[in-house]
Amino acid sequence: MTHETVAVVIVTFNRADLLVGMLDALAQQTHPPDAVFVIDNASSDHTAQVLGRNDLPLRITTMPENLGGAGGFHLGVQQAYEAGFDRIWLVDDDVVPAPDCLATLMAQDEACLMSVREDTHGHLVEKAATRFDLRNPLAIKPKTGMVETEFGTRAAMPERVEIQNVAFEGFMVRRDVIDTIGFPDPSYFIFYDDVDFAVRARRAGYRIWAVRDAVLVRQLDFDQQHDLAGWKGFYMFRNLFVVHFRYGENLLVRLKPYLIALAVVLLSPVRGGRAEARNVIRAIGSARGMRRVPEPPPHRR
Repeated sequence: MTHETVAVVIVTFNRADLLVGMLDALAQQTHPPDAVFVIDNASSDHTAQVLGRNDLPLRITTMPENLGGAGGFHLGVQQAYEAGFDRIWLVDDDVVPAPDCLATLMAQDEACLMSVREDTHGHLVEKAATRFDLRNPLAIKPKTGMVETEFGTRAAMPERVEIQNVAFEGFMVRRDVIDTIGFPDPSYFIFYDDVDFAVRARRAGYRIWAVRDAVLVRQLDFDQQHDLAGWKGFYMFRNLFVVHFRYGENLLVRLKPYLIALAVVLLSPVRGGRAEARNVIRAIGSARGMRRVPEPPPHRR
């Protein structure tokens, strides 16, 4: 295998203190990245000062407005792709890779790879799906199995685990995948852009592997799953619905968003309240406008 170049893509928004940990860890990698593309989504904190360092090959784009994680990763991956890098490693601003994480991934001769996340206490928190079911209309959520629940600990994992979706928190992709399926879809704004990319990659014939020894530490807890009445709830509902509309493998699965929306509205007096009901109604309407899978753009090699 010839030497491959690798670019890191980081999207950040008002998390300068977490970003420091991410950049410090990148600077300590035993396999140094060839470039680090940072998309700053119009941060108003001291992110600009944090990025004023010269120990990394930083290429910084400061946006005039917040593109969301999806828009940021779309732009960053496009920049890295057009700059000619062989592999692109997508990481969030709140994760800290172990010193050998990048080297471990680069040693794998595969097109799609996922680091395996743990929390700050060393507990396995890898939520990438081992089963992502878009065939069964009775599965409320398509993710019916994940690395964390299937194995419990990193030690119990085999060296590689085939997975069916990813998070853009340690996902590595070769440029030939982008040649085939295009870039991450910016229209998701936040949530499910990584799921969408993984579904497209798998449908194009690529396999995705979680690599046990590629350790990534997540500095924050997973705490956003219950905010369905807030502004994030709209995107959670809408983007879940988009994945069903686009990739549902039969009519019943493609109709499932309407049943979920109806159930949320009916249960709103005793569960999520009017705000959650409003979110899900808006989400259905918006998701209907995103049903078409974006065409891969023509790429310059």
